[in-house]
Amino acid sequence: MENRMNRGKVLSLGLQHVMAMYAGAIAVPLIIGNALHLTPEQLAYLIAADMFTCGLATLLQVLSTRYFGSGLPVVLGCTFTAVGPIIAIASTSNLPTAYGAIIISGIFVVLAAPLYGKLLRFFPKIVTGSVVTIIGLSLIPVAMNNVAGGQGSADFGTLHNLLLALVTLVVILLVNRFATGFLRSISVLVGLVAGTLLASAMGMVSFASVGEASWLRVAQPFYFGTPQFSWIAIATMIIVNIVSMVESTGVYIAVGKATEQKVEQRRIVNGLRSEGLAIMLGGIFNAFPYTAFSQNVGLISLTKVKTRNVIFAAGGIMVVLGLLPKLAALTTVIPSAVLGGAMVVMFGSVAASGMSILAEVNLRNDRNLMIVACSIAIGVGSAVLPAIFGQMPSFLQPLLQNGIVTGSIAAVVLNLLLSDQRTVEEEQPEEKPVVGLGVNAGSGVETSTGTR
Repeated sequence: MENRMNRGKVLSLGLQHVMAMYAGAIAVPLIIGNALHLTPEQLAYLIAADMFTCGLATLLQVLSTRYFGSGLPVVLGCTFTAVGPIIAIASTSNLPTAYGAIIISGIFVVLAAPLYGKLLRFFPKIVTGSVVTIIGLSLIPVAMNNVAGGQGSADFGTLHNLLLALVTLVVILLVNRFATGFLRSISVLVGLVAGTLLASAMGMVSFASVGEASWLRVAQPFYFGTPQFSWIAIATMIIVNIVSMVESTGVYIAVGKATEQKVEQRRIVNGLRSEGLAIMLGGIFNAFPYTAFSQNVGLISLTKVKTRNVIFAAGGIMVVLGLLPKLAALTTVIPSAVLGGAMVVMFGSVAASGMSILAEVNLRNDRNLMIVACSIAIGVGSAVLPAIFGQMPSFLQPLLQNGIVTGSIAAVVLNLLLSDQRTVEEEQPEEKPVVGLGVNAGSGVETSTGTR
C-alpha cells in the first residue's frame, strides 16, 4: 500500500511539472504550425510529436551515465530561440531542410560540449548569479502576458483574467503557508486546478478540443519527408543551439542551487551531450531543438521536492501524452490567466535563486557591483526589448535578441575587465578548485576570473 501511495505521489508531482511547462512546450508547435499554414492534421501531429520527444529528452537528461545525462532534476522543452529560424528556413526552402539542419546541429552540440565545458572557468559566482537572476527576471513579462489572458487575445487585460490569475496565485500561497507534507509540495497543481474550476464556472473553459482529439498517435520518423541539407540552414541552427547551451548552463546552475548540489564541469558537459541527442531526436521525429526549461526550476524551489523520480515521472507522462493526443488535449483547457498566476510565483523563484547566489558575492566592492548591475540591465533590457537589435545583421539577431546570452556575455566580459586579480588570489582556497560551477552555500568555485 505504501509503495502504491508513493507511486501516486510521484505521479502527481510529475504531472505538476508537466502542467508547469506544458503551455511553453505547445506554444512553439502552435506558432510554427500556424506560420507555415500546416493543416489541422499536420499541426496535431506536430504537437503530439513535440510532447513525445520532450518526454524522451527529459528522460535522457535525468539519467546519469559516464558521458550522457546531468543526473539533475531538469525538464527539457523546445527552445523559443528556434522559432524564427525554423520558420525562415521552412519558408525559403522547406521543412525537411529545417529538420536536416536540426539533426546536424544536434551532432554539433554532442561534439562541442567538452570544449564548451572548458570555458566554464569564465563563470564564477558573480557571473552565474547574474545569469540566473536574468533568467528569472526576463521571464516575468511572459508570466504577466499570461496573467492578462495571453498576448493578442481578445480579452487581454480584462477583469476576469486578472481575477483568475489572482485566485490561482492566492491559492498557491495559502497552500504553501498552511498545508504540510505532500499537499504543500503540489501547491502549484492545486492552484492550477482551483483556477481552472473557477474559470469553468465562469464559462471560460471549452472541452471541444478534447472531443476532437484522437485517442492514439505514434510519432513517425521523418513525417514531413526525408531530411535535406543546406549549409546556411545548418549554420543558423548551430547558432540557435549555442544560445541554448548558454541558457541550459544557467538552468543547471539554478537547479543546483535549488537542490543544494554542486554543478561541476562534468555534469554540465554530460547534460549538454544529452541535449544534443535530444535535438537529434527532435529532427528525426520532426519536432524541435530542446533545451532545459527554467519554468520547472521555480517549481523545485517552491515545492522543495528535489528527487529525480519526480522528473522521471514527468518524462514518462509526456511520452504518454505524445502517444495519446486526447489526454494531451485535457491540459490545453487551462486558461492562460490561470497559468500566468502560477508563473508569477515560479519565475519569481528563479530570480530569487539568482539573488541568493549573488548574496555570496561581495557587492560592497564597487567593481562587483558594476559587473552585476550592468550585466543584469543589459540582459533584461535585451529580453524585454529585442527589437533594439532589429537593424543588426540577421545572423547576429538570434544571439543579441536573447537576454540570457547578452547578459551572460556582458557578465563574462565585465568580470574579465573589472575583476581585482590580487583580491581573488588572496581569497583563493588552498585546495585545487573544481573546474565548474559550484552553487552550494560555502562551496563556491573561485577562479582567476571571479571576485567575491
